[in-house]
Amino acid sequence: MPTLYTAITNHGFGHATRTAAILAELQQRSPDIKLIIATTAPRWLLEEYIEGDFIYHPRVFDVGVIQIDSLQVDREATLDVWQQIYHQQSHLIEDEVKFLQENQVDLIFGDIPPMVAEIAKAAKIPCWMAGNFGWDFIYRDWGGKFIELADRLSETYSHCDRLFRLPFAEPMSCFSNIEDVGLTGAKPKHSAEYLREKFNLDRDRPTALLTFGGLNLQSIPYQNLAKFPDWQFVTFDRDAPELPNLAKANCDRLRPVDLMVVCDRIVTKPGYGTLAEALRVGIPVICLTREGFLEAETLIAGVKNYAKHLIISPQEFYESDWSFLNSTFQAPDLANADQLDMHGEAKINQAILDYLN
Repeated sequence: MPTLYTAITNHGFGHATRTAAILAELQQRSPDIKLIIATTAPRWLLEEYIEGDFIYHPRVFDVGVIQIDSLQVDREATLDVWQQIYHQQSHLIEDEVKFLQENQVDLIFGDIPPMVAEIAKAAKIPCWMAGNFGWDFIYRDWGGKFIELADRLSETYSHCDRLFRLPFAEPMSCFSNIEDVGLTGAKPKHSAEYLREKFNLDRDRPTALLTFGGLNLQSIPYQNLAKFPDWQFVTFDRDAPELPNLAKANCDRLRPVDLMVVCDRIVTKPGYGTLAEALRVGIPVICLTREGFLEAETLIAGVKNYAKHLIISPQEFYESDWSFLNSTFQAPDLANADQLDMHGEAKINQAILDYLN
């Protein structure tokens, strides 16, 4: 039985969901592939995307960025956790090489923990990755004591054998073998009619999806919804108040992409998975800016290039009356925006199948 080992960075939910969407399509195409997923992302989250069997292997190979909420980062805490990981690295690599050998792993796939390249090198197993940025890119922008960390991670990434570079990417020049692919993401599971009936949504009222990733925001100003009584809003926030024009969709393993089919706009933060799925579904995007996280700049540039969009500041979101909801969307900046490849998972999975078979 061919075996694919996938390691997912321990940062939020976005890396886990976009990789799970790739693996779900791979499993549908080739159910005989044994999937091992190494991550601390919750198993239930992976199961929202992957319907078949997989081995859940909780491991910590990186930290990403420690966040206070979906927009704010804690740099000192991030560095502290990296130091803890480096202290354990030799043991982590040794233990994981043994695990790979015991499970007869044929190929390693990562999004995008650097240490996996070192593990693959020690195990003498090819290592492929997919992503739109490396953690070296994020930390280098922080400067100071993070430069040494960024340099170390760049050198580690250089051992990766093949990178599938997603849209909205930084150059990722530390990788030696780069292939550009299209957007990846999940497909909606339900019809618009089913969802409107389930959540009592009217077809002819403006409907906005509010979604900010697994970490959410500190305090969404739900009081502004009262200013839009003719609108409908959808949230995945379990702690949201009960309001007449707010539907809570945190049930039945529903995901943001599932609700996009009944919404005519999405209000979100810069996150690859949500933005990619919005583009694939064809829903206009209202996106908050995000300071201190360089990937946000490449993502917002992608939104401007390819989506009907509005870009707003956190101040507009938190402190204004939300009049931006009535603003006219900006058209995509690129004249050929409709030529963006929307099916990057197909190319990635074909390469995996070609290798394993």
